[in-house]
Amino acid sequence: MKASSLPPSAVSSVLLRLKPSTMQTSDIPTLFTSLQIPNNHTSVGLSNLLSSNSQIKALFHHKRLPDIGWSDVQIQRLLLELSVLDTNCEETVKTQFNSSSRGFAHRWTGAGEREGRIYSTLVSGRHYGLGHGIGRSGDVMEAQPKAVGSSALLRLTLRLVLDAVRRGAGLNGSVGKGDASNGPAAFGTLLPVCTGMSMALVLSGLRDRARSFDAKEVFHGENGDDVPERNIVLWSRIDQKSCFKAILSAGLKCIVLPTKKNPDTDEVSTDLDALQEALIAHGNRVLAVLTTTSCFCPRVPDEVDKVAKMVLNFNKDKPGGGVSHVINHAYGLQCQATNKLLNRACTIGRVDAIICSTDKNFLVPVGGALILSPNDKVIESISKNYPGRASASPMVDLFITLLSMGLDGYKAILDERMRLVESFRESLHRVANVFGERVLNCPRNTISFGITLDNLVNLDDNDITDTISKMSLDELEADRQQKDLNTQITKFGSMLFTRCISGTRIVPRCSTKSISGHTFKGFGSSNDDYPNAYMTAACAVGMGEEEMNEFFVRLEKAWFDYRGKLTKDSKKQNTKS
Repeated sequence: MKASSLPPSAVSSVLLRLKPSTMQTSDIPTLFTSLQIPNNHTSVGLSNLLSSNSQIKALFHHKRLPDIGWSDVQIQRLLLELSVLDTNCEETVKTQFNSSSRGFAHRWTGAGEREGRIYSTLVSGRHYGLGHGIGRSGDVMEAQPKAVGSSALLRLTLRLVLDAVRRGAGLNGSVGKGDASNGPAAFGTLLPVCTGMSMALVLSGLRDRARSFDAKEVFHGENGDDVPERNIVLWSRIDQKSCFKAILSAGLKCIVLPTKKNPDTDEVSTDLDALQEALIAHGNRVLAVLTTTSCFCPRVPDEVDKVAKMVLNFNKDKPGGGVSHVINHAYGLQCQATNKLLNRACTIGRVDAIICSTDKNFLVPVGGALILSPNDKVIESISKNYPGRASASPMVDLFITLLSMGLDGYKAILDERMRLVESFRESLHRVANVFGERVLNCPRNTISFGITLDNLVNLDDNDITDTISKMSLDELEADRQQKDLNTQITKFGSMLFTRCISGTRIVPRCSTKSISGHTFKGFGSSNDDYPNAYMTAACAVGMGEEEMNEFFVRLEKAWFDYRGKLTKDSKKQNTKS
């Protein structure tokens, strides 16, 4: 959202009430003296209180991350102060029902159907009494009159996370002057749902915006004056189910664009020619082009700068309208090279929305997404498309984490990941050499890495892969043999998980998967005919050096154990024969 704020009356309420709840600071010396506390002791405590108040005031004034993260006590204090501003925070329903006192002792009485009531004191404490949620039925970012504290927290969290991606991750947040373009982080909104559902909401918002633009145009199609419905999304294939399902969940038709394997590396990337052909073929029925910048190896980030320029040129007669360009940047904020690519895309072409996961980028529980855009009107359309009120929990988690990190802490976890990348790659090469495999050469993906599994089950001269390659086998028998091989390979992934190794992906060759009626060949590799079976592992933000080293120790041991198990099983089979 652009730099909007709460109504003046609400802001005044927030600032006036963000003070010690029971007394003014000027009253403290007198009150403490009455308790026979020495003045010199009181002055120490008072200075602590004034310092805390100063931090909070600076946060609201500057609306940016503190350089140094706050203490847990300071964060909790602010959350409780914000909770006091909401109308429901005084007592849980359980306490009220169990009360033996006469009369109703609280300031607010609620006669609505919801009123932010919470039964459990444990649940109330978990949420710091913030039970009203965020937004209203017309806009997920709209302030609530009964929940000024929650509204302030939401707006402040948005400003803090925008500051983090600008000064920490390196996304351009400037608002261009004159003909200059806006940066990818110029505007934003927060959604309390995961990346896939956020994608569906973004596409729905863009559809409403497209209808408004197209309705203003004088367009004569084959059916008279009817304006064609923009219901097609051109999706550069990435084998993650949520992307495909998000398009269908929005009630749109997905055209899956093929990818290309780079002949000089192992990379799988954008087929720009296929995209251009699809734009021409489907024309005014195309709502958006959906590209991806964070993906599993051997897939590499789409060339979003070239796509952005292509979309801009295609829309040259429809400034602000026509085909939109949405970028799935799920966990890409941790990669500086990809963030620079986004900056360039917004400079030379068209980008409408960028979707970022909060959990993968900021180490919070699953459940939130940050939507960025160079266009404030796009952000407004997305925010107003959210149906109903929303949960505040993902925003509270993000607010706490950002204040705990501070800018220095956020930069530190990004720097640590970059420091470990080369060690991660070297360790993967070492393991590959031990087992006669190789690391996939995908230099444009510095988060996810791959290692071939082509020799994983090659135990003797009569191994299954040699059998498959024999021309004498008919197609059905070859298919059966390939499935047997894939089963053996995927069992390796199961062994890794039982050895407490999570996050790796095992991708056999020639596997297929049907999702909502569409069949993906070579599923997992984002390519119909990828030549290798492989395993992926990620050097992602939050991984430490000790965890990385232990991962490779366990991986190597599991690999030896698996080869030993295959050898043992093979000998048993030969004995039976």
